[in-house]
Amino acid sequence: MEQLPSNYHQTLLELKERIKLAHYKSLSLVNTEMILMYLDFGKVISEKLELGWGEGIVDHISRDLRAEYTGVKGFSPRNLRRMKLIFEEVKNNSIWTQAVSKIPWGHSNVIFSKVKDSEKRTFYLLKCQERGWSRAVLEEEIKFDSFTKINDFQNNFPKTIEEKKLIDYRLEFKDEYNLSFLNLEDIHSERELENAIVNNITKTLGQFGNDFAFMGRQFRLELDEKEYFIDILFYHRKLKSMIAIELKTTEFKPEHSQQLNWYLQLLDKTIKYPEDNQSIGILLCKTKSKLTVEYALEMANKPIGVATYNYHQLPKGIAKYLPTEQEFEKILQNPNTETN
Repeated sequence: MEQLPSNYHQTLLELKERIKLAHYKSLSLVNTEMILMYLDFGKVISEKLELGWGEGIVDHISRDLRAEYTGVKGFSPRNLRRMKLIFEEVKNNSIWTQAVSKIPWGHSNVIFSKVKDSEKRTFYLLKCQERGWSRAVLEEEIKFDSFTKINDFQNNFPKTIEEKKLIDYRLEFKDEYNLSFLNLEDIHSERELENAIVNNITKTLGQFGNDFAFMGRQFRLELDEKEYFIDILFYHRKLKSMIAIELKTTEFKPEHSQQLNWYLQLLDKTIKYPEDNQSIGILLCKTKSKLTVEYALEMANKPIGVATYNYHQLPKGIAKYLPTEQEFEKILQNPNTETN
């Protein structure tokens, strides 16, 4: 049997007392006190290993704690090592320490095990705190690389929005949206996309963000006895701006941004309240050429961004036997057309 350090039992006693204190305080402080306890455990284990205690001591601590607190989860060797890891990661970063203490421990485990980049970790920690993501949503956001999607978002905000407000605006939109939950067919119309979004509006708002409020579909604008309709209109509570969403199931075209620019002009002139900020336009397209978008947005004088959307396709083993979108259109035009 491995010989234990001389002060092992004293250390174990201190950890047991810490458990009792955390259980008492957690009755009124929900989960925060338990998380602070985990960080304390990580600190103790980290310091003891630095003093020369062997790595195997973690297994001893786990065994003794679980024997004392039967039925209490969280003291497996793996979890104790994760406490050490997270403590060592956050101890010199006050933002991380505060964020970890305010979100479920399982969320921190996911972030620190799956995300290695420091800036990305900060992003996901703060988004969990801000938006109350479930663990499943967090894992999906990491898998989808939402951090990169936000940083790559194409827009003309720098020339249409005050510099001091730019960061707030940029963080609210993505370059690509994962609309897998809509269960769209591979080939669909703009109206089918719009119907799917509205029929799943709660999930859609979850994808866009907590501050988006749904104002309506085919939102009617009128000028000189002529009518214009915005596909979907949101109001953003934090930005205090109306967000006009135009849906395109094709590749982005320059005329799309000109049309949306006109809609924003009408929104600001006829719908916006004096206390609101200027309206924002988002073109949600199936695909886009980044260079074409860049040139087109230079012509717009209203805040506009261009994003794409995706959804899960059929498995490749099946999809390779089916015609592409272009081939399918040819088949519709000429039933005798054959595909490879």
